Amino acid sequence: MSNLVQRTITGVIFLILVIFAIAFSKISFLILFLLILIGSMYEFYTLSKKDDISPLKIYGIIVGSILFTANFLFANDLMSAKCFLPVIPLVIGVFIIELYRKADQPFTNIGFTILGLLYIAVPLSLANYIVIDNQVAYNPNLLLGFFFLMWSYDTLAYVFGISFGKHRLFERISPKKSWEGFIGGTLSSLIIAYVVSLLFNELRFIDWAIVAIIISVAGTFGDLVESSFKRSVDEKDSGKILPGHGGVLDRFDAVFIALPMFYVYLQLVQ
Repeated sequence: MSNLVQRTITGVIFLILVIFAIAFSKISFLILFLLILIGSMYEFYTLSKKDDISPLKIYGIIVGSILFTANFLFANDLMSAKCFLPVIPLVIGVFIIELYRKADQPFTNIGFTILGLLYIAVPLSLANYIVIDNQVAYNPNLLLGFFFLMWSYDTLAYVFGISFGKHRLFERISPKKSWEGFIGGTLSSLIIAYVVSLLFNELRFIDWAIVAIIISVAGTFGDLVESSFKRSVDEKDSGKILPGHGGVLDRFDAVFIALPMFYVYLQLVQ
């Protein structure tokens, strides 16, 4: 089976599962994003260990999960802002635990443990405020629109890059990415933005078009950031759980940069 066929089959199945989980209920949304967070942080910490760095893998994942859950409870008006208080001593705990590990690179270990939280847990936590409207009701439309545009750009940029790619976008980091793929994916996602505006009228077409451009640019940088990290530890993929795509981190690397930018834009226009 070719990589393109594998990538397509995996992508379609994964797309259906993600759409269902986001659209079904706030609980299925919570479960889905916790699984994404756990899988991504696990792969991130595992990759860093290949460079003789030893972050607090399990501890970091637990803190990240608590941080996301606290944001979920606060966004849904189930708890006050006091639900964030446990996160403070837990983060301080990273420094204290490292004192007793007798590791060769304690500062590096601390840095990578906290980086996993900042790079993965914090961006994903913002999704809680995107799916909750002003009446504290669960409304997945904006997040669904975001993912439709994200996946459309990712797929079409891949197709345009395979078909017409000649000029490298960032050869030092990702030799396969091309300007043709980026431009083709961006222009195509603007067309998809019109369809998204018909499906999810919470935003106007012009807003969805701007979001499409934000996703194209920020998502590309997100992919390049993860590629640079993998290249530094001499790895092609972050994992093997998703045939044709690699790991969970590979599938959501663009989201970690694009989702915060989407959140910022929503705060400006709503």
